[in-house]
Amino acid sequence: MNETPQIIIGIGVLIGVYLLTRRFHAWRLQRAYLYIIRDLKKKGAFETQSAVNLPYAKVQLLRVGTRDYRPKALQHLTMHGIVCETENGRYYLKDPNTPDTISRK
Repeated sequence: MNETPQIIIGIGVLIGVYLLTRRFHAWRLQRAYLYIIRDLKKKGAFETQSAVNLPYAKVQLLRVGTRDYRPKALQHLTMHGIVCETENGRYYLKDPNTPDTISRK
């Protein structure tokens, strides 16, 4: 086989792997969003008085196993105003009617 088609195929495979890993990380982050929303609903954290501590709110440096997406997802949810943080580091869901599932279109 000539060298040019091999390079083109190799670049195509690298692009495919890159796109698949991006898709995988987006899927895992979406699952972390839904997990946090369900967890806060289950604990009944809908206002500052009922806010709860979340053990996964802080990143653990020496964690063994796969990557934990929950701290980053919590940061995104807080930044977008879906989840609020109190002064003492507790979290609550701003809107109790926030959907805890994602509809596929």
